[in-house]
Amino acid sequence: MPFPVSYDPDAVDSAAHLIQVALTPVFMLSGIGTLINVFNTRLARVADHLEDVRKKLAAPPSATDTPDPFYTPERLAAHELRLHRRIFVLDAAIMLNAIGGASTCGAAMALFVGSLRDASTSTWLLAFFGIALACTVGALFFFLADTLLSWHGLRRDGLSLSSPKKN
Repeated sequence: MPFPVSYDPDAVDSAAHLIQVALTPVFMLSGIGTLINVFNTRLARVADHLEDVRKKLAAPPSATDTPDPFYTPERLAAHELRLHRRIFVLDAAIMLNAIGGASTCGAAMALFVGSLRDASTSTWLLAFFGIALACTVGALFFFLADTLLSWHGLRRDGLSLSSPKKN
């Protein structure tokens, strides 16, 4: 005995499309949340490193210790400036991602309001989603800037990520 349900291909396609469109902001918010977590973790590490550098700069030189050529006041001051720049670009990345997340929520709201009122909210939907994408791309560019500042600092200080050479 067949199941007594009428099969309307247009209704199924319409429902599938609505589900696809409704899930897009959810995945976008999930990705943005993950990026914000990564940026915040990196910002915390840079802030801790800055605090360590400030402590070394504030500590008076000891007469009994041999001076370390890596921790000269000039090098530490240059490193402190580089860390401030990294904090600035990470803050900008977090702010852009937060705006992207808010815009994604706005896009989801426009989608919801448009489906309730049968109103044309496509302009708002596209604007919010476009802002979300642009802000997320901008945040990734700021993250790239932080990465480049970090690599530049390692190279400038004469450090390498490769394994140390054996004598």
